Amino acid sequence: TMAPVSVELPAALAAQLDPGNVPQEAVRLIVLELFREQRFSVGRAAELCSMPLAAFMEFAASHGVPPITYDHEDLEADFRTIDQLGM
Repeated sequence: TMAPVSVELPAALAAQLDPGNVPQEAVRLIVLELFREQRFSVGRAAELCSMPLAAFMEFAASHGVPPITYDHEDLEADFRTIDQLGM
């Protein structure tokens, strides 16, 4: 469930927005930022945005946020696993 939140916007910003889409878009952008900060998994972020996983991944990518992260630490962990398995 969503808790109601009241936000005052500068007039110049409000004039650029479609009032019917502001709450939904605001939620998506907040969730996207929290996902970018790695506070939510991609699946949880999609759920909070009420979007299918693929749609959230596209939304994230369209805003410059990689929907899947695989960093140097992940690569090193995979190499350690391969070594342990003797592959």
